[in-house]
Amino acid sequence: MVSTRGRLDAAEPTERSGSWGFNGADSVVLYVHGLGADAESARDQAYTARLALAAATGEESGTDATAEGDAAVDEARPVIGYSWASNVDWGPAKETADANAAPLADWLTAWADEDGRPVHLFAHSLGARVTGATLRELAARGRTGVLASASLFGGAIPDESAAADGRYGEAIAALDAPVYNFHSRNDRVLGWVYRASDRTRAVGHGGLPASATAPDGYVDVDVTDLVADHYSYVEPEEGCVPRATDRLGLE
Repeated sequence: MVSTRGRLDAAEPTERSGSWGFNGADSVVLYVHGLGADAESARDQAYTARLALAAATGEESGTDATAEGDAAVDEARPVIGYSWASNVDWGPAKETADANAAPLADWLTAWADEDGRPVHLFAHSLGARVTGATLRELAARGRTGVLASASLFGGAIPDESAAADGRYGEAIAALDAPVYNFHSRNDRVLGWVYRASDRTRAVGHGGLPASATAPDGYVDVDVTDLVADHYSYVEPEEGCVPRATDRLGLE
């Protein structure tokens, strides 16, 4: 885990915890959670993403907590959880998401300089706002090559913000990697709650507006046939991680 909880004003805002022995893995996934996650929930969600990746790539035959299953997960593609203080009200959470842009950009550039293994970023819900803000920060620094890909799952950001002329469009186009937006019209949290609170449509519900131009490198992926609700995108066996791994070429 990498955490900025209670550390955004510190000289070193990110703090590492957990096991960092990656057994020679050729790439890693960085999972950025959404709204309402405390430290324990952030860790649990990252582990769920790891189980889903293991199942999607055939590295693990099941998700039951058997000794054999645990050993298989230990050998699966590493997932690093990015834990940020999203367990607050909606308005402050959006502000905190934006405030995590510089710390996450710092961490990604340090990883690229010191480790160098490709990083595939997975962002759920309001984690898409953290990601968009971070892409803008990376573009401003001229460090657009630090990610191998960025994937949004049920992104809780305005649909027009990801367009070529939107808030994040220029940064998406500048990234030296694809950005995939996995969206589902079964996502009632985005279709109803988000729309009522922000008075706009979420990119994670229906993708870009029909009138919008997509930035270079941006791809909408409709997963309505796979994802039943806002919390199922990265669940093992029932979410859309297999479709994501196909798009990303992860094996």
